[in-house]
Amino acid sequence: MRRMSLRLRLIIGFILLTLLCWGAASIESWYQTRHKINELFDTQQMLFAKRLATMNPEDLSQQPHSLPKTKKMVRHHRGEQEDDALAFAVFTRDGKMVLNDGDDGKDFLFNYQQNGFTDGQLRGDDDLWRMVWLATPDQRYVVVVGQEWEYRDDMTRDIVQTNLTPWLFALPVMLVLLFWLVTRELSPLKRIALQLQQRSPDDGSPLTTPHLPQEVRPIVDALNALFARINQMLLRERRFTSDAAHELRSPLAALKVQTEVVQLAHDDPQMRHHALQNLDAGIDRATRLVDQLLTLSRLDAEATLENSQRIDFQQLLQQAVIDHYNKAQQVGVELKLHLPSEAVERNGHLLLLTLMTRNLLDNAIRYSDTGSTVDITLRNNGFDVADNGPGISEEDLARVGERFWRPPGQEKSGSGLGLSIVTNIAELHGMHVHFANRPEGGFIAVVSWN
Repeated sequence: MRRMSLRLRLIIGFILLTLLCWGAASIESWYQTRHKINELFDTQQMLFAKRLATMNPEDLSQQPHSLPKTKKMVRHHRGEQEDDALAFAVFTRDGKMVLNDGDDGKDFLFNYQQNGFTDGQLRGDDDLWRMVWLATPDQRYVVVVGQEWEYRDDMTRDIVQTNLTPWLFALPVMLVLLFWLVTRELSPLKRIALQLQQRSPDDGSPLTTPHLPQEVRPIVDALNALFARINQMLLRERRFTSDAAHELRSPLAALKVQTEVVQLAHDDPQMRHHALQNLDAGIDRATRLVDQLLTLSRLDAEATLENSQRIDFQQLLQQAVIDHYNKAQQVGVELKLHLPSEAVERNGHLLLLTLMTRNLLDNAIRYSDTGSTVDITLRNNGFDVADNGPGISEEDLARVGERFWRPPGQEKSGSGLGLSIVTNIAELHGMHVHFANRPEGGFIAVVSWN
């Protein structure tokens, strides 16, 4: 089942909320208005009864029993009067009516019990009246002033209706304005959806959303950040594919040549043996290149360290020297390890840090002359690997660490990825790598951290 749109849900929710609030306000307004009207008319009745009670009882007996009706006294210009708005009568203590207003007061029934308000009915009428009874100061007469409850209820309804009717007529206008406002405020979401529909899969540019609501801004920022990460990932994949295709072309071509030499060397065992050695070396080189390419691709994809643990760099460097000792001896290079008296520990990924130190030692051993020395020195805030080889020129020094870059004229085999892998691993661990020529001659790689 398809869900309703956000715009429709907002409009329906606003209508329901408006009707609910309007209904609650109407009920509350009814009770408040009714209370105020009752308070006002009770006060009016009491004041009228007090005024009647102050009349001279002797004058009451000389006045006519019933006053003329209002319609007879004022035939024209009598205003908007209600017959049941207010009525009064005066009784003796034994219940004999001596005076009334000439309208509804003549139908009052004597039911005096004590001074105060009561509810009662008129003779021959079922409607309830609000009555106030008050005895004169000499206790000879009783004054009663009454008002029909229906009159008060009608007035309450008229006041509430007068106040709420404009809001009822304004409701359609409010709904139209609401529809326009919701549509206008949600229009940036439609523009974003349109941009996403028209967007190519490899487009990494950010979404252009002017006048975006503050509540939607985090979503757009997150989308733009996601597009940037995807674009970087695509660039890394393309670069990896391009680099891999370029770098594997040479060793694969060399392997093909050596296989052809093996096939041609039918009766020449020396040529066949030499070709097989070259073939084996080429396979090792291709294997090492593929391994470094895969490692570099993995490092590019890493954003945070996983499986981090406390690393003892003394043990790490000692094991690296042990692993490379035979290789260094074969080419006549001496390895010297200088360790501080205190342990140096830091959180990191053991396999990656082992790979970093291995590449640094491989690079130092590979490019050192026979009889030279490689010094590995551990400090509290880093370590360095230094050799006393020829070093490199100042122009080439700036490019050390670039992928697939090797100094011109280099005779040693390699892919130019070792130091690039070192740089990536160091950055992943929050370390800094610096390459430089030594003043006394040779090359040094300094790994440091805070």
